[in-house]
Amino acid sequence: MPGSNIDIGHVFHALGDPTRRAIVDSLTAGPASVSRLAAPLGITVTAVAQHLQILEEAGLVHTEKTGRVRTCRIEPAGFDALMQWVRDHRTVWERRLDRLGELLGEPLEP
Repeated sequence: MPGSNIDIGHVFHALGDPTRRAIVDSLTAGPASVSRLAAPLGITVTAVAQHLQILEEAGLVHTEKTGRVRTCRIEPAGFDALMQWVRDHRTVWERRLDRLGELLGEPLEP
């Protein structure tokens, strides 16, 4: 299964920060350098690099250094793990809610 070695706790932690979510949002438009990611955020390149490290550890972003430029792109593994987690939990809750609906729909015994 894709993303099976991803710790879902790391994914949620990484996405729990608004700056990291903004970085991920920026990367949905395509790969970008660290300096290009830092500009609209109003934070230093060093701060962006620290956020990127957390995103990379969570399997959400991949960075690659070519010469003096570090380029970042979306990494699907973390998102695959997140989607699997959502699917698994959604299935459980749908079953529970279906059962609750059945119970509530049953007539009360006198």
